[in-house]
Amino acid sequence: MRGVMINDVWIAGGAMTPFNRRKDGSSFRDWARVVVSGALQDAGLEARDIDGLVVASESDFFTLQLNPSALLADECGLAGVAAKRVEGGGASGHVAVQAGVADVASGLARRVMVIGLEPSASHLAGLDVGALYALSFDAWTDGMTGIDSTSLYALSALAFMERTGARHEDFARVAVRNRAHARHNPNAHLPLDISLGDVIASPVVAPPYHRLDCSPLSDGAAAIILSCKADLPQLSRRRTRFRATAGATDTVRLGERTDPGFFAGKRHAADRAYKMADVTPSDIDLAEVYDSYSGAQLQAIEALKLAPNVLQADREGVFDAAGTLPVNLSGGLLGQGAPVGATGVAQIMTAAFQLEGRYVGQRPARTPKLALVDTHGGIATLNCVSILESP
Repeated sequence: MRGVMINDVWIAGGAMTPFNRRKDGSSFRDWARVVVSGALQDAGLEARDIDGLVVASESDFFTLQLNPSALLADECGLAGVAAKRVEGGGASGHVAVQAGVADVASGLARRVMVIGLEPSASHLAGLDVGALYALSFDAWTDGMTGIDSTSLYALSALAFMERTGARHEDFARVAVRNRAHARHNPNAHLPLDISLGDVIASPVVAPPYHRLDCSPLSDGAAAIILSCKADLPQLSRRRTRFRATAGATDTVRLGERTDPGFFAGKRHAADRAYKMADVTPSDIDLAEVYDSYSGAQLQAIEALKLAPNVLQADREGVFDAAGTLPVNLSGGLLGQGAPVGATGVAQIMTAAFQLEGRYVGQRPARTPKLALVDTHGGIATLNCVSILESP
């Protein structure tokens, strides 16, 4: 099979479940069947049209299932496909999309189903989930010492505040805005009507972060289908294609970074994506970025070069739905939720549906042409950046 260029890899369709805490006895198998069926219907395809499967799931402790890709091929009626599972911490879903893009671009597959899922909220107790997440840093020096992810993110945020002059009010504004965006999203976990005062008054978790600065543990799944243009089903709607997808890492241990408050690995990934797409940051019309904590959104925007002065831009409303560069109209992880393996897949799907003019939630004031999607694992340790275009 002849390969194609990355910019001839298109999103044929997609679907996601609501992100929430499941109390109905359903499992990740059920959610996978729902999103696969929905993605096939959205794309106008049948299960027999899929010849590749990539599954994103961060931890076997959540699913209690080794080799989940083979299992889900069976569960979802995709038996016979070439299947694999990928993992990249919080970026697992985006890494899976990148693997699917590579399969289509190389000619290894004609149409690839990418499934991201995680039972992060209902399977284990919250403290146990926190202990597992701590192992996604250096397990010897961090995870087994008792430090948790919130504490490490808080240390990075404090360094960012020291360098930039950011205040907790700046972080709280992100938490308020993203939850407000989530109120338009029927799939969102935390669609809240809150104020800056509510965020500031919520209990302190790890200074500067309060409870409402933090994203929730969520259950859920998302799926997209990737194809080259020649293999797209003939539908009347516009389709989204990849202009670029890139990645980069940073040092795992926060204390070994030159500036613990700057996401240098994310900057490298973004620079590679901009170069591949032959665009500049000013060309981006819409962004979905990784906001596991409110301050991390501002740190991400800075690293992605989406504003010369991120604090000034945020205070002026640049990243609002009516602004010149709307960010996280889905509600982001703070509002939509964060089932880890599904997060990056849902981000890609959200950006694609926004570009195609068919997103069900909050939409930007201006019609977007280019969208950037950013996901990371660790404290921006493993970074993925994709740029999507609606031709």
